[in-house]
Amino acid sequence: MPGNLTLDALRSAAQDGSIDTVVAVMVDMQGRLLGKRFHVSNFLDTAHEETHCCNYLLATDFEMATPDGYASTSWSSGYGDYVMKPDMSTLRITPWAEGAAMVLCDVLDHHTHAEVTHSPRAVLKRQVERLAALGLSCTAATELEFFVYRETYEQARDQQYRDLTPISAYNEDYHILQTAREEGFMRPLRNQLYAAGVPVECTKGEAEAGQAELNIRYSDALDMADVHSLAKHATKEIAWNTGHSVSFVAKPHENLVGSSSHIHQSLRTADGKPAFFDASAAHGMSSVMQHYLAGLLAHAAETTVFLAPYINSYKRFARGTFAPTRIIWSIDNRTAGYRIVAPDSENVRVECRIGGSDMNPYLAMASQIAAGIAGIEQSLSLAPEFRGDAYEDSDTAEIPGNLRDATAALDGSAMLRAAMGDDVVDHYVRAARWEQEEFDRIVTDYEIRRGFERS
Repeated sequence: MPGNLTLDALRSAAQDGSIDTVVAVMVDMQGRLLGKRFHVSNFLDTAHEETHCCNYLLATDFEMATPDGYASTSWSSGYGDYVMKPDMSTLRITPWAEGAAMVLCDVLDHHTHAEVTHSPRAVLKRQVERLAALGLSCTAATELEFFVYRETYEQARDQQYRDLTPISAYNEDYHILQTAREEGFMRPLRNQLYAAGVPVECTKGEAEAGQAELNIRYSDALDMADVHSLAKHATKEIAWNTGHSVSFVAKPHENLVGSSSHIHQSLRTADGKPAFFDASAAHGMSSVMQHYLAGLLAHAAETTVFLAPYINSYKRFARGTFAPTRIIWSIDNRTAGYRIVAPDSENVRVECRIGGSDMNPYLAMASQIAAGIAGIEQSLSLAPEFRGDAYEDSDTAEIPGNLRDATAALDGSAMLRAAMGDDVVDHYVRAARWEQEEFDRIVTDYEIRRGFERS
């Protein structure tokens, strides 16, 4: 759903004092919202047209380090500016921040005012446009899982993120008693997101102590990515406001299940009809859907970095945890990498179960659409449906087991290079390699515990 505030309504809110701050944000490579807080008068005067940011914001890691190896910017080029161009259709109130509104910005080249091609929003827009050229649009929804802790962020940091207390004491999957105890945080999360124009469907307990899931109503692919990023940010702020902390790390502990972000996706024709449905076909899956799904499977290894971007992401892929390990499709089977939901109905769709809660939704969705388009354009044949426990299967291809292998698959992807451009692929290959280089450099607690006395 687009934003719920017009420029005229913002002017009125500024006059009556109900809004005094506008937060203008861009989405970085990690899917975070970065930007500036404007006094509303300045935003109304000039910043609603454009503002600026340092171009290193699309060439950093979580720590805001400035790795070398990026073609787009570097110390040698002086780290110049990008233009942040507010997309005024995304302007909305943010009830979790008193007196504030927020707007998402596109990132433009400072000199040409063309969109920066490796900006996550631009990457997804390009794939949406390619799909539109085929007379199709993508409808999508993401499920967002996370862990909630009783400690504040400050307390968690002081404890070096060890021995944190989950907000609930045991597995709370669909558990109403447990989740009732969390309503001091979860109720404001649902209500304040809804008031911000995010079409929240529900929250629920997930399959671990302190693990929750947020579900938002489906939308077009770009809007889905926008509200996913907004919801993820709001979850952190509302947790802080209520004295808690949350984590979207994909695998918080080796003895716990991980947090996913499944992507539900389907296509519609130009006149709004479901392109995935054919009542005469097996499971109601049209030829378009079969080709699209075949593309997802054929290019699954190449797209994995965009679904699992960090070292930790791959710890989630473990048997018996509801996280997939195999590149297969199946009907309503939660052990498969790709699950077909609502077969034999107009709502038939593909659920990609590979993505973790740490993914960037724009890049993840863009890679899915690109792979699906390849399947459609090449009329790829769909392998037979898998039946049974995929964890016990040894004949089908595995999801890449680590970031190094997934990065090599991305780097060698002729499909993604053709779909996204060499500059975009090279940019995110460099980001993935930097993650690997930094991890390879760091001495972990595990190494010291294991070898301090015994080595």
